[in-house]
Formats: sequence, C-alpha cells, structure tokens
Amino acid sequence: MEKSKVYFSDFRTQSMVNNLQLKLIKLMKTAGIGNIDFSHKYAAIKMHFGEPGNLAFLRPNFAKTVADVVKELGGRPYLTDCNTLYVGGRKDELVHLDTAYENGFSVLSTGCHIIIGDGLKGNDETIVPIDGQYVKEAKIGTAIMDADVIISLTHFKGHEGTGFGGTLKNLGMGCGSRAGKMDMHSNGKAMVNHDLCIGCGKCVKICAHNAPNVTNKKSTINLQKCVGCGRCIAICPVNAISPQGDSSNDILNCKIAEYAYAVVKDRPNFHISLVMDVSPNCDCHDENDLQIVPNVGMFASFDPVALDQACADAVNRQPIIPGSWLDDVDRKSNDHFHNAHPNTNWKVCLDHAEKIGLGTRNYELVIVK
Repeated sequence: MEKSKVYFSDFRTQSMVNNLQLKLIKLMKTAGIGNIDFSHKYAAIKMHFGEPGNLAFLRPNFAKTVADVVKELGGRPYLTDCNTLYVGGRKDELVHLDTAYENGFSVLSTGCHIIIGDGLKGNDETIVPIDGQYVKEAKIGTAIMDADVIISLTHFKGHEGTGFGGTLKNLGMGCGSRAGKMDMHSNGKAMVNHDLCIGCGKCVKICAHNAPNVTNKKSTINLQKCVGCGRCIAICPVNAISPQGDSSNDILNCKIAEYAYAVVKDRPNFHISLVMDVSPNCDCHDENDLQIVPNVGMFASFDPVALDQACADAVNRQPIIPGSWLDDVDRKSNDHFHNAHPNTNWKVCLDHAEKIGLGTRNYELVIVK
C-alpha cells in the first residue's frame, strides 16, 4: 500500500512571529483540510473534555482553533463526545456538560456549541452495519452519525487497556454509545487476585453495575454483572484486578478499530493528534500522573492509522522523564507503552485497522515549519 502522509509541527514558537494556535492552523491547512467541502455542512469535532480532577486533557484553545478553521471553510462545527460506561463526571449528558464547562469548554471559549453524541442517558444511538470480524453492527452516538464531516482532535497518551489512547480510540471507543462501549468491552471480564486484594472497596465504588462485592476483606466480581469496562482494574491501588484471558485487550483493540471504521466510512474525515502531557493512563481518570516523556508536537493526516503509528513512533523515540511511571517500572523493551502496561499490545489495533481498510501503518512524515 502507498505511504500515507502525516504532517508534523513541533511546539517551538517565536515571539512576535507565531504561537501554537497559528502553528496548528498552518499544520491543518498544509495537511489539506481545505480540500474537504465544508460548505453549509455539519462538522463534528470529536474530542475528550477531560474528567474532573484530570488536567492532562487538551485546552479549549485548541478546539477553538480547529472550529475557527472549519467556519472559515464554510462549515458548521460543533464539539462532541459520547457518555461513559462507568460512573464519573461524564456518565450522562448533564454531568458531561458540567464537566466540559468546568474544564473551560463553552460556546464562548471555543466559538461553537457542545453536543453530547449519545444524548441524555447514553442511549441515543444509530446502528451502523459493518459486518466486521468482531462487530456486525456498531452502535454510534446519533449526533455524531448526523454529521456530514468527521474531525478528530486527539490528546495522545497512554492507556491501561489499549496501550495508548490515540486517534482510533478517540473515534472508536469515544463515539460508541453506552451500549456500544459495552459491546467493545464485553470480552474482557475482570478477575481478582485474592493474594493481593486488601479489601479497600474502591472497585465497588467505581463500578456502575454492582459487579464487585467485598466479603471477608476480599473482593469478588460477579461475572454475570461485569461488562468489562476495566475501571476496577485502573482504580485498584495494589494491582489485584486484571482481565480474564490474554486475548481480552487484543479483542478490545480490534473492536475499537472496527468502531472507528464505522464512524468515518462513507464521509469526509480529517484527524489531528497532539502529543503533549503524555500521561501513562487515559484522560478518563479523575487524576493524571506525571507525563512519561517530553512533549513532542502536533500531527495531522487524512489517515487515522498512519497518524497513530507516527505518534507512537515519536513517543517511543523520546527519553523517559525521571520520576515518572515509566521510570518506576521494569522496562523490557524500547516500547514505552508496552513497558507501562505489559498486558497491552497497541499494535493489534493498528494491524486490524489496516486489515479492514481504515488506513496504513506505512507513512511519510512531512515537517511543517
């Protein structure tokens, strides 16, 4: 397959000459966003508004920059994300909007409205037939499927279930309705190692489905209730909870690729990924750990697979920040994401996405000064 072009601009700026927002505009335009016909068309800008307590999410200023370019090209942009499967600051539309406002996202700060993709309770969805290997029908938030153009604006970071959270995860998991997220997670049931469990009950508090139960100071998970969302795995302070079976995270990655395909197929799409504040875990956490590598820069492409590959390569070329998560773990390879979360393999998602025709891992990096 022919190489896809991925455009890159670093975070260096010059006084009285440019700033990061101007550099992002130049990056998008050089990458060809102007080739999309935006005239009078709805453009969904898919991003993450952050979780209360987490400060690693992208600033609203970047969203405004993207929205302003879309408006300049004649489009009608709106910011969007879907509700979460777990209990937290984005579990329904009302608290989701509260979180967005708290984190600085509003029509005043970004120049466009915020629409929660799957509605008030997370069940406003559109069924998209794709007949994939793992997903036959994807359940996508209706406000996202109603868009004429899809733009993803991604904070590239680590992730405890998929290795990293990049463009494909932003599109696939992020655009799934609550039922869609359950569909993607359903193969990864959780289990507890009683030798490690301290019976703190944090897994009980984080679960939206009453699956964990603590008796005799040990947690047990009811597999009939568990939907495999992985929040208990992330919250456990002693790493006593893990997915059942070695293939669960791989299947999750494959399903994310197929959901991402469902989101972008048959309509124009363009993707931006900012590799900054690369925390070891997802922005869905109500905290963010110290970034694991120095900030890298901004990437853009029409190919979401090539974009994720380029971002991963760029991160893996960076030195580890002393005192970070990566500095604490036993590093067995040059893959920062696998070292941070050894039970994950991010390459599975990109391989599967390439297999189903979503893009290619083979890319040419174009530097934009």
